Amino acid sequence: MAPDLQPLIGGAVQTLTGLAVSTGFLLALFIGFLVVAGFTKFRKTGRGSLVVRNLVDQMDGARVRYLPPDAQTGNRDQLRTPELLEQAAESAGAGASREPSA
Repeated sequence: MAPDLQPLIGGAVQTLTGLAVSTGFLLALFIGFLVVAGFTKFRKTGRGSLVVRNLVDQMDGARVRYLPPDAQTGNRDQLRTPELLEQAAESAGAGASREPSA
C-alpha cells in the first residue's frame, strides 16, 4: 500500500468506529427508556391512581353501552326523517288550500 493512503484508511476506520459507538449508545438509551416507561403500565389503576390508561378508568363506575349487533349504522339522509316528511306534507297541503282560485 502507498504510504499516503495509510492516514486516510486510519481516519475512515476511526470515523466508522465512532459512528457505530454513538449509534449503539443511542439505541441503548432509547430501548432503556421504552423499557422503563413500559413498567408504568403495571402500576395500580383506578379512579384514585395517577396512571390513566383509558377514559374508562376515570368514569364513575358507569358501564360502557355498546350498540346492539343489529343496530343500523352508516350514512343517513337527515332531511328524509318521518317527522320532516310529515311536516312537509302538512305545509304542502296547507299551501294548496291558501291559493286563490281563478
